[in-house]
Amino acid sequence: MDKLKLLAFDVDDLAVLSAHLQDAVVKIEDMAFLPRERRFALVVNRFDWEGAASGERRRRRAGLHFDRVLSAKRLNIPQNLSDAVLNLLAITFKETDAPAGDVSLIFSDNRSVKLEVECIEAAMADLGPVWSTDHRPDHALDKDVL
Repeated sequence: MDKLKLLAFDVDDLAVLSAHLQDAVVKIEDMAFLPRERRFALVVNRFDWEGAASGERRRRRAGLHFDRVLSAKRLNIPQNLSDAVLNLLAITFKETDAPAGDVSLIFSDNRSVKLEVECIEAAMADLGPVWSTDHRPDHALDKDVL
């Protein structure tokens, strides 16, 4: 499996990024807002959905960052749970004053991170080797969350 590298500059690009990162897991301590750089970055273990289509169950480490970030707010993510693991369900965008808007990283258990951005500018890249996993993510989708 080749390492994946993706860029997102609009809503359609962001939807592709979201699809590849669906069910990625991330420790809270592996997320950071860097206000001076106007960047929000995280490192995740993403599930390989392309491989799953052929029956393989794999994960790999991936880095994701958003640029031109003005603010980052957590919803239902306590500060004292830095080693807790979150399951990423989707990444969405809501335009406020074109091209500005809010990028939302939506996690299970009604948790999210809301990024106020000047525009959509994101990049994701696989970082390392692939490893097998015994579990394929499977959960009910709450349409009200998205």
